[in-house]
Amino acid sequence: MNPTIKDCLKESKLALSDEILMQIEKPARYIGNEVNAVMKDKNRVDIRFAMCFPDVYEIGMSHLGIQILYDMFNRYDDIWCERVYSPWVDLDKMMRERKLPLFALESQDPVKEFDFLGITLQYEMCYTNVLQVLDLSGIPLLARDRTQEDPIVIGGGPCTYNPEPIAPFFDLFYIGEGETAYRQLMDLYKENRAAGGSRQDFLLRAAREVPGMYVPSLYEVTYREDGTIASFTPTAEGVPAHITKEIAMDLDSVPYPMKPVVPYIKATQDRVVLEIQRGCIRGCRFCQAGQLYRPVRERSLETLKSYAVQMLDNTGQEEISLSSLSSSDYSHLEELVDFLMETCHEKKVNISLPSLRIDAFSLDVMGKVQDVKKSSLTFAPEAGSQRLRDIINKGLTEEVILKGAAMAFEGGWSRVKLYFMLGLPLETEEDIRGIAELSNKIAALYYELIPKEKRNGPVQIVSSTSFFIPKPFTPFQWSPMCTREQFLEKAALTKRAVREQLNQKRIKYNWHEADVSVLEGVFARGDRRVADVILRAYQKGCIYDAWGEYFKYQDWLDSFEECGVDIPFYTTRERSEDELFPWDFLDCGVNKSFLWREWQRARAGEVTPNCRMQCQGCGAARFGGGVCFEKKGGEA
Repeated sequence: MNPTIKDCLKESKLALSDEILMQIEKPARYIGNEVNAVMKDKNRVDIRFAMCFPDVYEIGMSHLGIQILYDMFNRYDDIWCERVYSPWVDLDKMMRERKLPLFALESQDPVKEFDFLGITLQYEMCYTNVLQVLDLSGIPLLARDRTQEDPIVIGGGPCTYNPEPIAPFFDLFYIGEGETAYRQLMDLYKENRAAGGSRQDFLLRAAREVPGMYVPSLYEVTYREDGTIASFTPTAEGVPAHITKEIAMDLDSVPYPMKPVVPYIKATQDRVVLEIQRGCIRGCRFCQAGQLYRPVRERSLETLKSYAVQMLDNTGQEEISLSSLSSSDYSHLEELVDFLMETCHEKKVNISLPSLRIDAFSLDVMGKVQDVKKSSLTFAPEAGSQRLRDIINKGLTEEVILKGAAMAFEGGWSRVKLYFMLGLPLETEEDIRGIAELSNKIAALYYELIPKEKRNGPVQIVSSTSFFIPKPFTPFQWSPMCTREQFLEKAALTKRAVREQLNQKRIKYNWHEADVSVLEGVFARGDRRVADVILRAYQKGCIYDAWGEYFKYQDWLDSFEECGVDIPFYTTRERSEDELFPWDFLDCGVNKSFLWREWQRARAGEVTPNCRMQCQGCGAARFGGGVCFEKKGGEA
């Protein structure tokens, strides 16, 4: 039986007093001692690493990357990795009033006592929470102000593919997948410390000697009169001008957490996660992850079977989810699902299959593992018209979408979620109206195909739109972005178009916040000048910007104005082919020439075949494996 929270309070010396724990929401966020949490003797390790997810505990505990790195670090005898999350607003207030330092969950020791503070950068709207974590830890917000007494602050995750808007706050960024170079970095840290080297000595050697390491203080940026970047160059000899991402090519050989930490309270995704592959063959032009994680690499079927059994046994979780950008493209999905169905049926565990394409096989699989009376089916057409789906290279025709919906309805589903984007490049009013029209066609199909006596209640269509944000390392990185007012006009047009449909009562329409989308667009393609704005907004009290109830749009607008930073420069301006981007010193494996070619194909409305159909020469083959080297006709 798992220990209760009361037991944990008795067994541990907690950083927070009983008085404070009784006054805050969900004290279990802060007490540690969860099932599978790793405890070590801090006097018997050489390096203490605080691994932080800059959001509330329930979100951070759902992040697979943290679990992977936590497990990997703690396999080393000389390292103790502990976890840190952003305190929720209630505790944040009390910690500031009482001058309490932020602490790690396992030891309950102050973060400032650690050698490293590693911060996962998953979403741009968490940037002020990064400053919250540093501030509450007593670590100077700007890297230039830190001393030998402060931890090395290192960032990792997808947002590091444009780290410039937050570069002044970090000592170091790890570019790429974390399983490859961290051991070398930790050994270098120990060697430098033993030799009496300074903080700057370590950072300089890390930049020179360890692949994938970016030290912002060792690079200088100059600007043209029009505000664009003129140059981005190293300031020290031996520091690379370009940094190539780190990538794990053999996923079977890298660590994976067989004993993931199980929280006492419900996390956002409270389940065992089985990562089946990395990367995606599809090449959607708006999708950053589809470019960053190329080439596609799969875990073997036997490895995944072993992982699934061990993780379920070690956690007692009641659900297992397959993690992938496109699960349907995993080569052995049918065999894996058959194995899981047999194993999970014995253990009374549910199976979750996100990121499936809606085809006959996927629907058959979902029909086996889901209770159709309790679940809805998700489609992601992304655009309302075929013309716009071709522009974004979605690879879905209306015929395929309607055929998939028909098979779903015939299989017993009656609830469908549809995901679209507004503000895509080259979008017209006709494309926007197409969202409502496609939603209506799918609703009508249900009543055409399913006899009244066989219907599982009335059809329910939930159509949701997010606003398109151009991201680095995508073909749309050159594209202009809509203004807040344009986004809202497009959402209003979509809403009116839904109301004009025959089946309007069966269609529910939701849309994302325009204010947040504009800021995300600035942070996504911003440069170092944006850091001043982030710092100013934090000083005004901005944290938890991803949470609507705490987002302070006016404070952000004031911060931009006070810092003299122009929002449209980063959002609505179209870039030229030869513009130097803030992230051009990074190499994610996909060539800029390929991305420009795809941008031109988008403008021409041309579709590009997926990686398994035809290689497009994106540049990822240089890594020497994955989908780029699959055997076809006996040849690589």
